[in-house]
Amino acid sequence: MDTREMHERLPEAMRQAVDDFGRHLAQVDNRSVHTVRAYLGDVVSLLDYAVRQDVLSVGDLDLGVLRGWLASRMRDGAARTSQARRATAARTFTAWASRSGRIGADPGAHLSSPRAHRTLPTVLRADQATALMETNGPEAAEGLRNRAVLELLYATGVRVSELCGLDRADLDESRRLVRVFGKGAKERAVPYGLPAQKALDDYLKRGRPLLAAAKGDGAKGDGTKAGGAREGRLRAPGAESGGDALFLGVKGGRLQPTVVRRIVDAAAREAGLPHTRPHDLRHSAATHLLDGGADLRAVQELLGHSSLSSTQIYTHVSTERLRAAFKQAHPRA
Repeated sequence: MDTREMHERLPEAMRQAVDDFGRHLAQVDNRSVHTVRAYLGDVVSLLDYAVRQDVLSVGDLDLGVLRGWLASRMRDGAARTSQARRATAARTFTAWASRSGRIGADPGAHLSSPRAHRTLPTVLRADQATALMETNGPEAAEGLRNRAVLELLYATGVRVSELCGLDRADLDESRRLVRVFGKGAKERAVPYGLPAQKALDDYLKRGRPLLAAAKGDGAKGDGTKAGGAREGRLRAPGAESGGDALFLGVKGGRLQPTVVRRIVDAAAREAGLPHTRPHDLRHSAATHLLDGGADLRAVQELLGHSSLSSTQIYTHVSTERLRAAFKQAHPRA
């Protein structure tokens, strides 16, 4: 049974609570579309389990029901990372339900999360990143755009959704800064270097005008729904059809994350690298900054991490790279 069917089977009061919670996540908490979808799916699954345990009201949820639901998902073979997200979704829901008067004492306050296994991110070596940036795409408008996309992703470490949400006005070319709207509509300014500036200049002068002049059925994006637009920020009229977007698709619409992933993967194959994602360039940028002596908190600000613990994983990456170099080079390793 899918989420929509489970939602329709819930008692009316529970369905209303789910819908109100979704609006709160999107409009008050400024959560991303993907986060809202994931949390609502988890909450619907929780309430479906509760109904099958004869708990027919949000107000009757207790810690036992929450733990029983997580245990049932674990028996079904759920990954620990998924379980950690489900626990977070449940705690967020019960905290909201308590604040809104739908439940008394918050049972989720005592719900612990399974500890997720943290794997080290994929990081390119500096020479691999250079090879990726120097792939020889066509000099046509699309090739100029692709080069600018690669350079800006690696130079700034922005997320793919943040890159696709950029408008031309977000570039401060005189100071080589880009204004980025990240998760929760948080704004930050990120510097970029001369190679990215040159690629952007070439694209803006010779590539973007040709893409902006394109007409066709894809005016609302580059082959996918408009998922690359910034979240939590009002967009100017015409932004969906390209408008003020910095990066445009071949039909004149705002460039979409799925297309950026194809751009990065194609460039990696041309450079003889393993499969590479836009997020791998984010990991690589952070690691190379730390390898070069950057302060951890400065990297946290550049990446837009709300918690320093999210940034600290890159110190482990750098340590692993150092250990590998030691084992390879030291005669008594």
